[in-house]
Amino acid sequence: MTYDLPSVIRIEEDGPLRIVRLDRPEHLNAVNDDLHRGLAELFPQISADAEARTVVLTGEGRAFSAGGDFDLLDRMAKDRTLRRNMIAEGREIVLSMIRCRVPIVTAVNGPAVGLGCSVVALSDVVYMAESAYLSDPHVTVGLVAADGGPLTWPLHTSLLLAKEFAFTGERITAQRAAAIGLANHVCPAEELMAAAVAAARKIAALPPQAVQATRRVLNMHLERAVLATIDFAMAAETESFDMPELRENVDRFLRRDG
Repeated sequence: MTYDLPSVIRIEEDGPLRIVRLDRPEHLNAVNDDLHRGLAELFPQISADAEARTVVLTGEGRAFSAGGDFDLLDRMAKDRTLRRNMIAEGREIVLSMIRCRVPIVTAVNGPAVGLGCSVVALSDVVYMAESAYLSDPHVTVGLVAADGGPLTWPLHTSLLLAKEFAFTGERITAQRAAAIGLANHVCPAEELMAAAVAAARKIAALPPQAVQATRRVLNMHLERAVLATIDFAMAAETESFDMPELRENVDRFLRRDG
């Protein structure tokens, strides 16, 4: 199958596996317009690929994804049309991952922050490099975490832990993530992809209808919870962009980055 995606998402076909790489390594795979759009378009195309049985998702370079690109946040704060479109696209990323036909095995090769953290939480099996970590800093930046951890973390870990990590944006080490149910396995960085690919191959070798329908059964729990909260969350995040705290944080980061 021919995929039609921005160049910042790279797909390799390996038999029934689709190895997907977030490919902005010079920016630590921070989510800009193209990567955001690509993630929204990726999973419907995966589902339409009749030969695909499993996805292995990872980041190119030192990070899985360093979160939202601050230039994009700046433009969203200033442009309401862009903001509305990006928020709608964020909703599509969440729901298309939940509804994807095939299982998603994620290899977290480095920091998974913001939307990167959310993508990990929406995966089916998570392998983390020993040096990797998760963090959802939406609130600390001044945003409601509309497509972030609060949508899904309460189903993976305790509500108390989900609240603490969402409020503080604290880094969750790979070891802690595995201990509290936010990751399945932790391994040395040099073994990460081999381990994730081996797991994906094992799943791909199983009867596809049984695997895919079972994934759907399990994700019905997740989808029900997400649909109960996401529209309020998206509306609240949209409002966040008009708050002075966000403007101050974005300006501070852009000055430092400049």
